[in-house]
Amino acid sequence: IAKWSVAAAIAQFKGDASAKVVLDTVDVQYQPGHGYSSMGETRQPDGQFFNSGNKFSKDRFLPVGPLHVETEQLIDISGDKMKLIHDHSAYSEPHDGIIVRADVIKTRQTYDLDVFPNAVKSKEESTIERNGNKVHIRLISQAPAFSMREFTVKKGDIVTITLTNHDKVEDLTHGFGIPKYNVSFIVNPLETKSVTFVADKPGVFWCYCLH
Repeated sequence: IAKWSVAAAIAQFKGDASAKVVLDTVDVQYQPGHGYSSMGETRQPDGQFFNSGNKFSKDRFLPVGPLHVETEQLIDISGDKMKLIHDHSAYSEPHDGIIVRADVIKTRQTYDLDVFPNAVKSKEESTIERNGNKVHIRLISQAPAFSMREFTVKKGDIVTITLTNHDKVEDLTHGFGIPKYNVSFIVNPLETKSVTFVADKPGVFWCYCLH
């Protein structure tokens, strides 16, 4: 990774052979693929840190599965000499990221129930609605249970499950899964999600929270 001077590069381009373009270099493992600097994708780049996402660095960590981890390295670029300050594994293959100050992160802690037009807003709204072979099951989740312990449909029904998470605790995520039907989704606090599938397998199936 090279640190260089824009002003010196311009001077060299204009014919100043003495201009020192490259100010410093630091070795990384092994091939820099994607890099990004702190606040570098904003109007306020701070010149503090650079993260190098490296390719072909699989032999630095234990091969714990078919997909091996790669390496990312965090470099302090604030001084005259760059310093490697952190060396960490990364999911293959490191492609992009961003470093921002903590004070600019303004996250939503819970969703707004009214944002979702199909939200199930109370336990009383937990119903099973049938229209021909179309069945709509409306549920709420509130730890540690769903508002309905069981429901019955007919083979061949087109089933829609709508689930609203009624927990207001930050980060209390729920989920819904049905094995053998490939139904698997998560619902964040006060969020609503739906899934539709064809009930083409007769039998009794567990429905459970994935989180």
